[in-house]
Amino acid sequence: MNSDTSMPSPESVHISVLLNEAVDALAPKAGGRYLDGTVGMGGHSFAIMERTGGEGFLCGLDRDTQALELARIRLAPFGDRVHLVHTRYSEFEAALDGIGWDAVDGALIDIGVSSLQIDSAERGFSFSSDGPLDMRMDRDSEELPVSRLVNRAKLEDLKDIIERYGEDPQAGRIARAIVEARVRKPIETTGELAALVERAYPAAWRAKARNHPATRTFQALRMAVNDEIGELERFLDAILGRLKPGGRVAVISFHSLEDRVVKHRMKAWAQGCICPKHIPVCVCHHVPEALLVTPKPVCPSERELMLNPRAGSAKLRVAEKLDPHARQADEESGEEAARLRYEAKRAARLARHGREGRERA
Repeated sequence: MNSDTSMPSPESVHISVLLNEAVDALAPKAGGRYLDGTVGMGGHSFAIMERTGGEGFLCGLDRDTQALELARIRLAPFGDRVHLVHTRYSEFEAALDGIGWDAVDGALIDIGVSSLQIDSAERGFSFSSDGPLDMRMDRDSEELPVSRLVNRAKLEDLKDIIERYGEDPQAGRIARAIVEARVRKPIETTGELAALVERAYPAAWRAKARNHPATRTFQALRMAVNDEIGELERFLDAILGRLKPGGRVAVISFHSLEDRVVKHRMKAWAQGCICPKHIPVCVCHHVPEALLVTPKPVCPSERELMLNPRAGSAKLRVAEKLDPHARQADEESGEEAARLRYEAKRAARLARHGREGRERA
């Protein structure tokens, strides 16, 4: 997409979710290096660079070339301090290597769908306007559009996708309706799919549903075609290895499945000794890799929800990488303390048994 005067401004297209909370958590500083794995239209990145007084450095990634062009415009005031790369956020290590960065002082990913994508009928993310069934975040890649999945996947595979990623209790009925409909005619548009899913829902369920019956199916298909859970897991597998000690990673998610992945991974990072409680001295030598900055997720304020209702399901979780040398020292001192406690208890037990023996004598 050409960056001409007809291009909308990033500010008018998308409102960054939990902007202040995420940037506050990262605590950007002058001279620091920061990774925005989902730069989008540059909202979070701009705030990070502003917080450094324009004296920091940023590497921004995105799969969406249209979003990257808008980010390039928005972040232009920071010149060559900002590097923008067209890639998945799970491949951030290659991007960092490409610009000569070994590690970063902070990393952020916002794994929701942008308003630019949702509001564009031709992208096929939403059924609010009829458009082609696409849903690819990167239309320049060799990834297959969701129409291919809808029209070719086996019944059981469709059911599994809708059940797993959409958590829809009607997954079986919806999958059967899709398979039966595509025999007569390929399903080609968002409107066709939405109407089909709505008809598959029992009337009683439709009557009491708060959202359109197709909402969960669209979410599930989008997550499947873009491998969103796999992306997140691969990012979390690698990010601590590229964070400097004291550096923080912030993740904004919008779905319970994603939030569970982030929650469990950060909890594992912060886990210390995992020996059974009956063992008096640690033998596992397992030490925490990170500190939980947010033991509970940070959610949007009422004011933010009034300004941006789409932020309703957003959750922010943040962890801080611990210094491995400090961890080793803590481990050694902890083991020594545990050994001394054990010896003290043993001495007290022996003394008690000796006293009891003398009294019996």
